[in-house]
Amino acid sequence: MTTLQSILAIIAAVVLTAVVTFLLTSRKMRGKVAYMLDALEDKELNFRFDERRLAGRKFNRTLNRLRNIFDKERHEIIEQEKYFGLMLDHVKTGVVVIEQDGRVNYCNRTALNLLGIATFGHIRQLRTVSESLYNAFLTVTDAAEERASYYNESGKMTISLTASAATIGKMEVRVVAFNDISSEIAENEQESWSKLIRVLTHEIMNTVTPIASLSETLLTFEGVNEEVRTGLDTISQSSRGLIKFVDSYRNLTRVAPPVKKAFYFKELAERVINLTREQALMSGVQCSYVEKSEDIILYADEGQITQILINLVKNAIQADAKKVEITAEINLSEHIIINVFNDGSPISKESQEEIFVPFFTTKQEGTGIGLSLSRQIMRLHNGTLALTRSDDKGTVFTLTFR
Repeated sequence: MTTLQSILAIIAAVVLTAVVTFLLTSRKMRGKVAYMLDALEDKELNFRFDERRLAGRKFNRTLNRLRNIFDKERHEIIEQEKYFGLMLDHVKTGVVVIEQDGRVNYCNRTALNLLGIATFGHIRQLRTVSESLYNAFLTVTDAAEERASYYNESGKMTISLTASAATIGKMEVRVVAFNDISSEIAENEQESWSKLIRVLTHEIMNTVTPIASLSETLLTFEGVNEEVRTGLDTISQSSRGLIKFVDSYRNLTRVAPPVKKAFYFKELAERVINLTREQALMSGVQCSYVEKSEDIILYADEGQITQILINLVKNAIQADAKKVEITAEINLSEHIIINVFNDGSPISKESQEEIFVPFFTTKQEGTGIGLSLSRQIMRLHNGTLALTRSDDKGTVFTLTFR
């Protein structure tokens, strides 16, 4: 073999070795890239390529760098999700993300508090709260606003719902947002009643006062026969009775602003029981107080809250109750909840929606002002008063202080 042939043979061997090495190396590289892509697609980042060996060190270092970039991005996304989750937990709007099959993908803390449930995994859970609430979540769209009313531990709630369609990855969802509008509705109702009462009392007083005054003046004249005197006396007494009746309703339009101070509610509850003890003993009623949370401190007008509780206890006694129990606790939302339970005659379903309306009463000698006035006092305390239960097992009025 000539020298030239030897050189060509060596060159061929070197080229062949290089080609084989390149093919083998390329195959390993492609395998590593494919492995990394599969891992990233499965959101699995627990891998790292060996950088100690000289062969492939630079390539492995590049792959590890890419892996670190993905890992950093993933942690930043997780931190952002936590941040936005905390933000949503502190807004006053309930937010629920619902998948097409009804599963709840996300729910903030406000939504749980407004709905009165501990966890929310599927919208069918709402059927246990209220059928109308379930239907509202089921049908609400971005085309129209829905409203729903239901009861939770805070009393009667009315919420306004809106929804928007969205896509998370390949999943179609609805983002339902809702707000508590109970206070707004109650304030509008109370304002309407106050305006009506002011007009009625003004017109009635303007008409009746001169009649009462004139009839009393005519009674002082001499020569008025007995029959006319009897008629004038009847007119005078009726007019004065009507003036007194109308004047009582003026209390609804001029409730004094509460003078708030901090006090232990237990002391107030015990004082209410003592103030109603005589009437309760005469009727054979047992009154008690149960504190479900320790050392409940209420910041309110002590006199006005006492007035509300005395009114509720007396109403229970008049409903032939044999047991009246006042309970107080602090709920998960840090609201103070006071329940007044009695086992007397239940309030009819027809009357349950009317008992807080001024002028409405189920008693023969009632004025229909007690519960209306009590609710207005609670509203001035930024709280609520609601009938949360009335059936054969008992009646419960709930005071909520936010």
